[in-house]
Amino acid sequence: MLAIYLAMLETEQDQRRFTRLFEAHEKKIYAVALRVLGSPDKAEDAAQQTWLKLIQNWDRVSALPWRETEGYVVTAAKNCALDMLRSERKTVAFPEDWDPPAQEERQEEYGYLVSLIRSLPENYRRILELKLVEEQTNQEIARRLGLKETTVGVRVMRGRAMLRERLEKEGYTYDAV
Repeated sequence: MLAIYLAMLETEQDQRRFTRLFEAHEKKIYAVALRVLGSPDKAEDAAQQTWLKLIQNWDRVSALPWRETEGYVVTAAKNCALDMLRSERKTVAFPEDWDPPAQEERQEEYGYLVSLIRSLPENYRRILELKLVEEQTNQEIARRLGLKETTVGVRVMRGRAMLRERLEKEGYTYDAV
């Protein structure tokens, strides 16, 4: 399968970086999809879909520092698996034991922020993940989730407001949320 993915990339440098990414995270992507979907066959489909999404967004992925790629690909795998569930009209709670990778320094702050995002209602959490982590536009999110673009915009605004409010209660001020 790797050969097919590599054929989709233009330069040898991109192919080498993708090969490194694939070898480093292939099992992790499958494991995340399996945890969400519960079926090995569906998990394999979700993993393949994840690799295709990563190639479609290769400019963004390849620009990430290497230490940040694990978090990005794991989130992409989870999102692909959740999209598959949603297309089947099933819902699943975000796994409570999912532990996204964090930078070693500021681990406590990162863990707190992850817990805040996890505590958001699913429809806000999912949209904020797509908007802030995968950097998708409101139009892309709307198409992906089968929502109106205005609904996505409102949920992004409300989700950010919820995060900002919770952070401010703890004494944090940060304009980027």
